[in-house]
Amino acid sequence: MPKAKNKVQINNKRASFDYEFLEQYDAGIALVGTEIKSLRAGKASLQDAFCYFVNGELYVKGMNIAPYFWASWGGHDPLRDRKLLLTKRELRQLAQAVKNKGLTIVATRCYIADNGYAKLHIALARGKKEYDKRASIREKDLRRELERS
Repeated sequence: MPKAKNKVQINNKRASFDYEFLEQYDAGIALVGTEIKSLRAGKASLQDAFCYFVNGELYVKGMNIAPYFWASWGGHDPLRDRKLLLTKRELRQLAQAVKNKGLTIVATRCYIADNGYAKLHIALARGKKEYDKRASIREKDLRRELERS
């Protein structure tokens, strides 16, 4: 029996406004207990989420997964740091890239994959300056204007 399509997608809209994405990756998330149930209910936020390295492993900080309402005991900490699952080659590439000044890893989207696992879409990013933000707004307005006509 095929799994039901789950349309859960939590987006970080602010990330594309504040950062220019250089490379993008899909990473698995190591979750505990009721976190997956809460995530499937869409009760998560990537507002201030970013990634960092500890001992060669990648973690996401600032990802808020709300406590599961129906959990009786043993609930999870909503703001705990969660380990991201990537291949060794991808981890090495990201670790080398983050050593460069001005580059960071931001979480852009969280979703449930077709196989039922929670995935986090991350991007190697460089912060935009104020004039870059104005230029991207101008491009978006021009694109919208062309679609109308």
